[in-house]
Amino acid sequence: MRDYELVVIINPQVGDEDVDGVVQKVSQLITSNGGEITEVNPWGRRRLAYPINSFREGYYVVTKLRMRPAATAEVERSLKLTEEIIRYLLVKIGE
Repeated sequence: MRDYELVVIINPQVGDEDVDGVVQKVSQLITSNGGEITEVNPWGRRRLAYPINSFREGYYVVTKLRMRPAATAEVERSLKLTEEIIRYLLVKIGE
């Protein structure tokens, strides 16, 4: 198991009350692929550095997790298919 950090930008059209549901969906995706979440840090709604899909802001959530390297491909594939997520970044935390 390796340590990873996942940054997700959620579509700003998703209501603030529905953001928790999207975070739960991402958490369930990670745990169903054999990962374990160590920390979830919602940063809140922030302005983007450049427009993404014509959106100028998004809701940022940073998640730290532990997962097998082979499972990251499936998690990234599922994140691409999730409509509420406009951008994500999954990186291995340095040793």
